[in-house]
Amino acid sequence: MRLLLNVIWLVFGGFWLFLAYLLAGVLLCIPIITIPWAIASFRIASFALWPFGRTIVAKPSAGVGSFLGNVIWFVLAGWWLAIAHIVSAVALAITIIGIPLALADLKLIPISLAPLGKDIVPTQRGEFDRYA
Repeated sequence: MRLLLNVIWLVFGGFWLFLAYLLAGVLLCIPIITIPWAIASFRIASFALWPFGRTIVAKPSAGVGSFLGNVIWFVLAGWWLAIAHIVSAVALAITIIGIPLALADLKLIPISLAPLGKDIVPTQRGEFDRYA
């Protein structure tokens, strides 16, 4: 089921969101000081491309540095990417088959706003995940 949802996701929105994260990462590589945020953008790009079967967890070691980094990320790229997820989720939710995809889009908003201090991990087999 996850494979089917990921393929449908890829066709109906995941690829464009993947490109948005890649563009943000490339633009953040231009000033050398923002390369750590570019790496975060590339990490999220892979999650945006294939989200089903993976989830976001907070790193226990994240602290003030992650918070300050997330503030900078929010100003540079986070809010634009969150808006892209909202627009995509609304477009997907219009159809019945797109509702699970819209929920996956909404699942990506928190990490698009604050990616530092979070990890993307595979979901456990047999564990119920609200968004597949």
